[in-house]
Amino acid sequence: MKLHACLLSLSAAALLALGLPGPAFAESAPYESYNYDSWSDAVPAPAAYLPEKSVSGSDLGVGDFVEPSDIAVSARGLLYIVDSGNARIVVVDGDWRVKSVIDRFERDGQPDGFDNPTGLYVDEAEQLYVADSGHSRIVVLGADGAFIRTIEKPSSDILPDGFAFTPLKVAVDKAGRVYVVAKGIFEGIMQFDGSGAFIGYVGTNKVSPDYAEYFWRMLSTKAQKAQMVLFVPTEFSNLDMDGKGFLFATNIDPGSREPIKRLNPSGDDVLKRFGYFDVAGDVRYRSAVGPSRMIDVNVRESGLYSVLDSSQGKVFTYDHEGNLLYIYGGKGSQRGTVKTPAAIEQLGDRQLVLDRGRASIEVYAPTRYGSAVNKAAGLHYTGDELQAVPAWKEVLKLNANFDLAYIGIGKSLLMERKNKEAMTYFKLGMDRDSYSVAFKRYRREVMKEHFGTALTILLAAVAAYALWRLAGRRLLRGGRSAGPPPPWTSSKAKEG
Repeated sequence: MKLHACLLSLSAAALLALGLPGPAFAESAPYESYNYDSWSDAVPAPAAYLPEKSVSGSDLGVGDFVEPSDIAVSARGLLYIVDSGNARIVVVDGDWRVKSVIDRFERDGQPDGFDNPTGLYVDEAEQLYVADSGHSRIVVLGADGAFIRTIEKPSSDILPDGFAFTPLKVAVDKAGRVYVVAKGIFEGIMQFDGSGAFIGYVGTNKVSPDYAEYFWRMLSTKAQKAQMVLFVPTEFSNLDMDGKGFLFATNIDPGSREPIKRLNPSGDDVLKRFGYFDVAGDVRYRSAVGPSRMIDVNVRESGLYSVLDSSQGKVFTYDHEGNLLYIYGGKGSQRGTVKTPAAIEQLGDRQLVLDRGRASIEVYAPTRYGSAVNKAAGLHYTGDELQAVPAWKEVLKLNANFDLAYIGIGKSLLMERKNKEAMTYFKLGMDRDSYSVAFKRYRREVMKEHFGTALTILLAAVAAYALWRLAGRRLLRGGRSAGPPPPWTSSKAKEG
């Protein structure tokens, strides 16, 4: 018994050293925690987030949710839940107390309501933009739930004949422009101005054609061509807006190397992708599961953003430069796993994953490791490299395989002009470009430090060489001016 207790204590201590809870770890984290190194190999990592609780409609006292499809958090910290099957919006505060249930509103003196709402966005003024899919419209409500206006089916020459407006997701920028992901629209994200007028598409997905299939299409009959895959862009799946007015969007193409975009007001993708690999979820995956399918993105503070993968129910979090920070979550039947993930949001320091299959919201709390990574990445985003060093060192205590921590410390040393030490950390972090910069600076530093000594030695060597040459010439001239040779050295004497 003493040996058994000792082993349990050691196991608990080891888990606590990783920032994880002890005996409850197996129950609390029913998923593997890992990340990828610079060689794109999966390496173990401590869990960045652990499941805290699961919240259903019954837990809130409003009855079971029925196929919920979206969640949104307002600037005031209110959580809005789109309960599609019940055609309502449930509003709760940060303590999970129900504030209101919006299932009807008054429009022009007449009662009105939702029909299969599927998306929601809350702007800075707490106005609600609801994608009322069943009624083919966007409904705009005030913070008190009062009706403001609707955005109906647009009319435009660029829309095809027989176009059916079925909005699925919605987002709004600071200028009041409304962005809509609509069903069956492959041209891009629909854009409306502040008055609700349709003004075009943004962010069209690019498709790389299969040239082998293109060749066979040239040789095929009309019937055969009809059976072939068309080269059409894929649909977007969800939207979110960051604090600078840039639109984040995800698409559902599993073969895309750019399933996540950050669109500027002109519709250009400006997402930074400076990491070791694509910002596309899992780098390696089982063929039976397939690549990640990104269905939602949550823009967080300090340039971080988390993306929800519907294939495996995982959450991938990246920094503003496109570096993968951590992965957590998974599909399953245990607490903390999901069945059919639908949306992701941030409430305080907790992350929320809406599970459509279980009709619940899974709440995840950051661990010591996850908090350290978030803090270090945030300080790096604001340029406080020196202040980020303690956080990066905390990360390395918990995970010695985290390359970005070495790189972060190396950058701080580079700012302090400790180039030689920076080279060591960049080497550990496999950052060749930064290592080259540190090496050039260190080489310049060494040259500058020893330039005087080297120049003195060089000048002394040149002077010594010059004196040696001068002495040699004088000896030669002295030999030539000694007078005529003695008679016995003449040619005739030599012949005799």
